[in-house]
Amino acid sequence: LVREIESQAVAAQQQIGLVRTQLASRQREMRLAQLTRSEISTLPPDTPVYEGVGKMFVCLPVPELQTKLGGQMKDMEAEVESLGKRLHYLETTAKNSQEHIERMLKGQQ
Repeated sequence: LVREIESQAVAAQQQIGLVRTQLASRQREMRLAQLTRSEISTLPPDTPVYEGVGKMFVCLPVPELQTKLGGQMKDMEAEVESLGKRLHYLETTAKNSQEHIERMLKGQQ
């Protein structure tokens, strides 16, 4: 039983690291989109703006790019919230597993 709980704790710790990495990545992407959107908002609407698509660039109107960035930011906010909930769940699982192991070891002594 201790080994099973220990394996759950190890798996939770590994997933915690993965989720933290994903969370940091999404937060960076969100900050980049926010900065891009704020910089674009200072431009006149008729300014030619280009978006990278693979190895080429496509010209987009400023309002369309702002709308697109706004949608991306909303999606990333939802992802960040979801990852935050998952991280909380995994941290709780790891903590509970550790407590169970400690209780079992103290009970055997």
